[in-house]
Amino acid sequence: MLYSLARFALAPLLRLIYRPVIRGRGNVPRRGPVILASNHLSFIDSIVIALLAPRPVHFLVKDEYFSGTGAQGALTRLFFTAFGCIPVDRRAHRGAQASLGAAEQVLAAGRAFGIYPEGTRSLDGRLYRGRTGVAWLTLATGAPVVPVALTGTERLQPVGRRLPRYHRITVEFGTPLHCTRSQPELRPAQARRAVTDRIVQAIGDLSGQEYADIYGRAPDAEA
Repeated sequence: MLYSLARFALAPLLRLIYRPVIRGRGNVPRRGPVILASNHLSFIDSIVIALLAPRPVHFLVKDEYFSGTGAQGALTRLFFTAFGCIPVDRRAHRGAQASLGAAEQVLAAGRAFGIYPEGTRSLDGRLYRGRTGVAWLTLATGAPVVPVALTGTERLQPVGRRLPRYHRITVEFGTPLHCTRSQPELRPAQARRAVTDRIVQAIGDLSGQEYADIYGRAPDAEA
C-alpha cells in the first residue's frame, strides 16, 4: 500500500522535475512474474526504476536498513518500504541463497523483481561481467527477463553524494528475453553463465556502454 502511494505521489513529481526520457514501457508485461535486469550506475537507480516502470518493481536491500533504531531508523525503514524494497540478511551464511530465495518468492507471487546482474554499481561507467543469480532466477521460475538501460543516473546522484542533483536521465526497457536451457550438453553452471552473458549483452545493446569482461569492484561505501 505504501509503495502504491509513493508511486502515485512521486512518479509525476519525478517526471515534472527531471523530465526523464522513457522508452519501451510497453515491453514490460503488465501481469505475471517478470525480472527487470538493469545496469547499475547510482544508488538512486532502484528508485528511478521503481517509480518509472509501468508496474511496481521490488528490489532486495540489506536488512540493516530495516533494523535501525530511533527516528533515523524509522525514517530509513519508511523510505525503503515506500519504494517496495524487501530486506534480506546477506551477511548470514549462504546469504546469496537467501537472496535468491526471497527473489523467487516475489516472482512466485506474480510480481516484478528488479536485479542488477553486475552485482554492484559501476565506478567508471563501463558495463561489467554479470553474476549468475539472474540466470538462476529465470531458469528456475520461467519468468521472462526485461533488460533495462539507465543513462545519466551516475550524474543525478554520483557515488558518495547523499542527495540527488538535477540531471536529465533516460530509462529504456528492452524486449523481454525468454531464457531456457537450450543446450542440454552444458553443465548447470555453464548454462547459467551463457544465460547471464546473453542478458548482460542485451543490457549493453540498450545502454551503449563499453563492456568489461571482469567483475565490478564495489564502492568503498557500498549502499
